[in-house]
Amino acid sequence: MNAPCTTVVTLVAILAATATLAPRASAQDLLPKGAPEARAVVLQNAIVHTMDRGTLIGGTVWFQDGILRAVLSPGEKLKLPDGTEALWIDATQKHIYPGLIAAHSQLGLIEVGAVRQTVDTDELNDQSPEAIARTAFNPDSAAIPVTRTNGVLVACVFPIGGELPGRASVMQLDGWTNADMTVLGEAGVVVDWPALPDPISRRGRNLRRQGPPGLPGAALVTAAGDDRDPEAAVKKERQRLDETFARAKNWHEQKASDANTPPDLQAQALGAALRGERPVFVLADDLEEIESALSWTQSRSLRTVLVGGRDALLCIELLRERDVPVILTGVHKLPARDDGDYDTAFALPAQLAAHGIRFCIATGEEFAHERNLPYHAATAAAFGLDRERAMAAITRDAADILGVGDKLGTLTVGKQATLLVTDGNPLDLTTKVERAWIGGREVDLRNKQTELAKKYRQKYAQLPPAK
Repeated sequence: MNAPCTTVVTLVAILAATATLAPRASAQDLLPKGAPEARAVVLQNAIVHTMDRGTLIGGTVWFQDGILRAVLSPGEKLKLPDGTEALWIDATQKHIYPGLIAAHSQLGLIEVGAVRQTVDTDELNDQSPEAIARTAFNPDSAAIPVTRTNGVLVACVFPIGGELPGRASVMQLDGWTNADMTVLGEAGVVVDWPALPDPISRRGRNLRRQGPPGLPGAALVTAAGDDRDPEAAVKKERQRLDETFARAKNWHEQKASDANTPPDLQAQALGAALRGERPVFVLADDLEEIESALSWTQSRSLRTVLVGGRDALLCIELLRERDVPVILTGVHKLPARDDGDYDTAFALPAQLAAHGIRFCIATGEEFAHERNLPYHAATAAAFGLDRERAMAAITRDAADILGVGDKLGTLTVGKQATLLVTDGNPLDLTTKVERAWIGGREVDLRNKQTELAKKYRQKYAQLPPAK
């Protein structure tokens, strides 16, 4: 007798939960995209932080058709070509910086972590090098305007899941479609290097979830699916990775000698990495993990970018000898080991800089918190990293490591006009980004949070005056 009632109650509960999640799942950026600027834009009398030629106090920046045409010192005069229509902006006492770059992110790949349909971070297989992040990138993600408001105008989007989840893409954070937003579609192959169990500091990064985080039954298992002997599982994963790259190399050699060789999507996807045209982004943190990963990439003659790098300080000579740059995934971290200094992560950027290691700083946070990028760099500056170098770690150095240094990262003639105007240094919490351009198009810096703030200020403006 009770069974039908129980079924109805359960069904109602499910429908109610679905209704609750539905508005969040459909959340999207409702702001118009930046329109192309037909005129030249000239920012005058600004404090221009070029990031490659120092700071120009009272400088001038001219861009047109999405490209920087001139970056002038105070004594230099700007002469536009005859007949050029220009928008002149007085930026006295304002600062101009290149757009900030989030070097490691899942922005645009996840909308609501608890809703499976809005999570596009990985494929079903543990090895999917043919997958490419830009294909799944959502140009209308509600997290993009929030990120953009704090000056982060570019993100390198990484797929996750399995030891070979796909290829990363560098995306600008404004545009009607993911094609419009692509700066570099194939930035490099992502390899999540399998980590041996560490009883002192097991992060679980090499564990994958069965389903998106937050869903019922999202149990953690080892990537190889063997909890009984995790060390054997990790060795098996590493061997499988090596076999995949060996098979891809053989396919390319055969293709070069025989044009009729049947296509192999995985092998084709690894071609740029095997030829040295693109790097392999190796996710590794522990010392053994880093050393074994670099040994493997060297044996395969692969260009390597280390992502994570928590123990990078313990293998400085190895990184310097092989000229391996590091994407530090977050400065706001606790020490991984019980006997570690409290400022281990805070001081790591300064220590890498002192040893001459190329690096940039990412947040290592969830996609919705990419707006905090400048504050990770600020913490590094507070713990010994030169302030200018800290800014470079989220602009110039990030662009160079990601392979887009010819387009972004500095205010240099010929590069894209992706820049921001602020009332102070972006590393300072009180600084406000007042205007921003991506590829020469001015972007709307509003977001849901700014609009809610305006809405509720109206509540108090409508109150009768106090007697």
